[in-house]
Amino acid sequence: MIKSIKTIAMLALLTIGTTKALAQDISNDNYEQKFKLGIGASVGYPFEDPYKLNVGGDVRLQYDLSKKYSLTATTGFNNLFVTGDNNDLGYIPAKLGFKAFVLKDKFYLMGEAGAAFAVTNDYNDKSLLLSPGIGYATKYIDISVRYEYLPDFPALRNDNPDKGLGQVALRLAYGFKL
Repeated sequence: MIKSIKTIAMLALLTIGTTKALAQDISNDNYEQKFKLGIGASVGYPFEDPYKLNVGGDVRLQYDLSKKYSLTATTGFNNLFVTGDNNDLGYIPAKLGFKAFVLKDKFYLMGEAGAAFAVTNDYNDKSLLLSPGIGYATKYIDISVRYEYLPDFPALRNDNPDKGLGQVALRLAYGFKL
């Protein structure tokens, strides 16, 4: 857990440093900085057994530093389905991220990092959560694909139980300015 806290602290410092480095770009654009809120649903495919499907919802707060760069904070709930009774793993993600629009202010690259907290079926686990992604956003719609890696959640495999959990997820969201 201490390693996770150190990683999150380093990412926060990196984000602050990036914000300062982008200050020149922001002032040159005369861009009005603003907040946006996105409400999304996602479906994912876990790569590790015995997980079969991930379904979740999230809320993302986005602060636009400029027309091309934004900071994000995301939370929600995800449920990893497992065959059998009462084996599902539900968790709450808490992530901070950086989004950079790279093509015509519509396509973007995004990186998020944070923690995931298991909340169902007596899982008392916490995990670091790393999540790079790509997406397409219009004024109201945001479609993205991300990879999530949870190194501290059990993969429940017999051959390598300490491998962690990886998955690919598709997110569809509705966003608006605050």
